[in-house]
Amino acid sequence: MLDDKAETVKIGISEFLRAEYGDIVRVVLTRPEDDSEFKLESDAEVNDDDSPGIMGSGDELGVEDLLITVLANYDGDMETILINSPVPCKILELNGEVEDNPDLVNDDAYGDGWCMIVKPHDFDEDQFLDQKEYIEMLHELP
Repeated sequence: MLDDKAETVKIGISEFLRAEYGDIVRVVLTRPEDDSEFKLESDAEVNDDDSPGIMGSGDELGVEDLLITVLANYDGDMETILINSPVPCKILELNGEVEDNPDLVNDDAYGDGWCMIVKPHDFDEDQFLDQKEYIEMLHELP
């Protein structure tokens, strides 16, 4: 779901994807790099204690970087679905509740079952579909 005021996108598993692949039994969200791996900023001054400055926590994603891994059960067959980032973005928030309780994705995909919120680097709301446009696009599929 798009929040054009905050220029963020809430990412999740659509009901269409669930219909195609079956019930979601496991969700694994991409995690930023470990914060303990500090990186020295190129223009940062070295502190008195010689500890490096923090450049970032590794929450930047490029096009095609893995966002979400989903395990779905379709008529007894387990299917792994990899959802990659369509745009370069920064992860702002992860919904760990869906990892603990994947039924949130099955029961409330457009409510509490969201997976993450990202902020695209070059936000242009015209490059995203709102809910109505997404449903119209699905009706056009063969």
